[in-house]
Amino acid sequence: MKSATPKVLHEICGRSLVGHVLAAARELDPENLVVVVGHAREKVTAHLAEAAPGVRTAVQAEQNGTGHAVRMALEELGGGVDGTVVVVCGDTPLLSGETLKQLSATHSADGNAVTVLTAEVPDATGYGRIVRDASGAVTAIVEHKDATEAQRGIREINSGVFAFDGQLLADALKKVRTDNSQGEEYLTDVLGILREAGHRVGASVAADHREIAGINNRVQLAEARRILNDRLLTAAMLSGVTVVDPATTWVDVTVTFEQDVVVHPGTQLLGSTHLAEGAEVGPNSRLKDTKVGAGARVDNTVSDGAEVGPEATVGPYAYLRPGTRLGLKSKIGTYVETKNAQIGEGTKVPHLSYVGDATIGEYTNIGAASVFVNYDGEQKHHTVVGSHCKTGSDNMFVAPVTVGDGAYTAAGSVITKDVPPGSLAVARGQQRNIEGWVARKRPGSAAAKAAEAASREAGGEG
Repeated sequence: MKSATPKVLHEICGRSLVGHVLAAARELDPENLVVVVGHAREKVTAHLAEAAPGVRTAVQAEQNGTGHAVRMALEELGGGVDGTVVVVCGDTPLLSGETLKQLSATHSADGNAVTVLTAEVPDATGYGRIVRDASGAVTAIVEHKDATEAQRGIREINSGVFAFDGQLLADALKKVRTDNSQGEEYLTDVLGILREAGHRVGASVAADHREIAGINNRVQLAEARRILNDRLLTAAMLSGVTVVDPATTWVDVTVTFEQDVVVHPGTQLLGSTHLAEGAEVGPNSRLKDTKVGAGARVDNTVSDGAEVGPEATVGPYAYLRPGTRLGLKSKIGTYVETKNAQIGEGTKVPHLSYVGDATIGEYTNIGAASVFVNYDGEQKHHTVVGSHCKTGSDNMFVAPVTVGDGAYTAAGSVITKDVPPGSLAVARGQQRNIEGWVARKRPGSAAAKAAEAASREAGGEG
């Protein structure tokens, strides 16, 4: 990956690669779930502790092959396991729980000692080839580096995903040798060992070969992201969501929708974002961990950790920061930024304003170019504006301050004191006009000439 980030911690669609694999594995409802960690294990273990609680880890101090890795996992579980052991790779984010269930069911139904998940791929380069006998039984898996020319022509490949009889697996791993091109313990050698001992080796073919694709570089990462994103959008559309342009719409696996949502082009929906029935988002919006209420409209907006109430409107060009809560039918307009702000039902902040650390009541209108001055250089302070207030344009509310219900504030005011309910607050200097200033200070200028002409015209009319 050419990255300081371990491969399995690279993310697509809101989860790490290993996180996607764990999500699929959990659909089997396993008694134990063990991740083998080796390279950069401190970072991987820390990630698992946060993102996958309950998962156990087994340390592979030296990377001596896939067979050795599975031995470390079994040692973590006491050396052997009764029942079925399913082995998956940590870099296959497209693997689905449904495919793993099919593998496990085939393994049990056929009474196999081991069942390998296989797939037919257009280009098998780099993959282990599935070798079958005349009856179709699996006789071996040959790694690409060790394969003959004839074997390299085989298009059925090993996915690296297996279902084993736990006790037979533990015993066979003790017999795996390292006389191969890499000098490693290959897990695939277990198949031959079990077959030679008279046990049945079977296969389960994945319906879609893309599910088993491993990620080894950024190109493959992008390809997997597109496939998974298409899968997620298809599921959303089939559930009643309109996605106007799937090619430019990106969603995380944790995003949820209700029916009759409309998502316009250029939109990213991330984290725990939820769009309620009839909500409309985009174009060109990025919502993370945001709840959008029924019938709300969010246009050209960036939102992080906000809640948009039913039938509210946001944007265009708005920025909703964490802690923003918009009430029913409220409005956040063009070039408005909010943070830790509770906006009441029907209240409007139409344009060019910053509302931070504030509570605003119902059916209040905040004038254009208003700033809630919440930071004194050391601490944040809170502003309260009541219900049915009308605040003038170019106001500054210097927190902590309260504007009572039904109050007005004059344009250009700097509000530093509480405003009683029903009052008009005027906090600005008195205007005075210095006549003739332009002629004296800017003689001969275009402004002076225009003023002189206006004066003559006014004098003539008089």
